[in-house]
Amino acid sequence: MADLGKPQNTIAVLQKYNFIFQKKYGQNFLIDTHVLQKIITAAHITDEDFVLEIGPGIGTMTQYLCEHARAVAAVEIDRNLMPILEDTLQGYRNVEILNQDILKVDLARMIEEKNNGMPIKVVANLPYYITTPIIMGLLEKHLPVQSITVMVQKEVAARIQAAPGTKDYGALSLAVQYFAKPQVVASVPQNCFLPRPKVASAVVHLECYQKPAVQVADEGLLFRIIRASFNQRRKMLVNGLNNAQGIPLSKEQLQETIEKLQVPPNVRGEALTLAQFARLSDYIYEKLNSI
Repeated sequence: MADLGKPQNTIAVLQKYNFIFQKKYGQNFLIDTHVLQKIITAAHITDEDFVLEIGPGIGTMTQYLCEHARAVAAVEIDRNLMPILEDTLQGYRNVEILNQDILKVDLARMIEEKNNGMPIKVVANLPYYITTPIIMGLLEKHLPVQSITVMVQKEVAARIQAAPGTKDYGALSLAVQYFAKPQVVASVPQNCFLPRPKVASAVVHLECYQKPAVQVADEGLLFRIIRASFNQRRKMLVNGLNNAQGIPLSKEQLQETIEKLQVPPNVRGEALTLAQFARLSDYIYEKLNSI
């Protein structure tokens, strides 16, 4: 099989099928064998693994996954790519191609049927407009996922692994770090793709925790508090929470609750760690249930 990580092979396939890039799907195909190998290494793919690939495109990464994994399920939304994938992956017996929207796939059922409910590994070169919904969808459903190795916009990678008090720290940082340990494993310049995207990219590896990083009484409440804290990030934490839907406490009650964290009364959400947000969530949960 022609290695699609080499630009000339990708161009030949696209010309053979007169493929037209769909802007609505944010299609940018990887054409760098070194980056592809870095992704496989970062994802720790072995011949015992069942891998879910999201957005295989013309099958570039899929070829590499099939060489290393026991089985691969590749979910591609663009119907026009189906004949190309059947062509570029015809030499592999361990891959199944699904023409579906990943946000509508019953992943719990897929994992049960294809991997006996055992943890899978996810690898993806995601369209950047849909990165966050897909990552959070995988994490929030508490699916048996061991790791997610994903190509994202460089700014998103910075936000995912950001620490408290930094400009990139926000709701996405906390949401991801609640479920997984993030690590940026490679920076990927624009010239590694066809067509060239307008932004630089990075590969992020998320090693999923068996249990979330912190334990809380009400996970939904924790995330409502986090979102409210960063909706207007220059506001003091108490004002952000006071303006939020779904946290029915007075400003005075919120201020009392925040003070239990032993932080300054004018603290902003960006200064709190995940552990502090967890404590705040439990304090608010107790207060709501004592009213």
